[in-house]
Amino acid sequence: MDHSGHGEHSQSMQMDHSAQGMNHADHMAAMNDDVAGAEAALTAYRNALKARDAEAMIALFAEESFVYENGKDEGSFANYMAHHLGPELDAITSFTFGEPTVAVTRMGHMAYGRETYTYRIELTDGRVIDREGVATSVLTHDANGWKIVQYHSSSRPPRNQ
Repeated sequence: MDHSGHGEHSQSMQMDHSAQGMNHADHMAAMNDDVAGAEAALTAYRNALKARDAEAMIALFAEESFVYENGKDEGSFANYMAHHLGPELDAITSFTFGEPTVAVTRMGHMAYGRETYTYRIELTDGRVIDREGVATSVLTHDANGWKIVQYHSSSRPPRNQ
């Protein structure tokens, strides 16, 4: 069998990669910048929740997105905002987060995030809700930056350790 065609293909692949004009260090720096951008998108979502800024939240999600919260499929973020979160925002007088952590891992044009946090919601009727929460997310980026395509969060009442 003649394997010369296979060798030529491998060589051309290597040439294509080097032709991108980016050495390994520059490539890693660019990847790290992109991870920072994905982290910033998740932090911006948390900040928009604190500010109860629906427009800022909507801008962070891809048009075709998936939201899951506490065992419920909420549909797209637009659906979640219209039918669940939006009406709740009007009843909230204060939304604060404590001890937030966020870690993002990049995989090509996508990234996934892991978050932990506590939060406190104060409602117009005087009720106060304290929770421990976690979230996982999938983000993708294009020329307009990072967008959240899938977001899954869950929470529970605080437990003493």
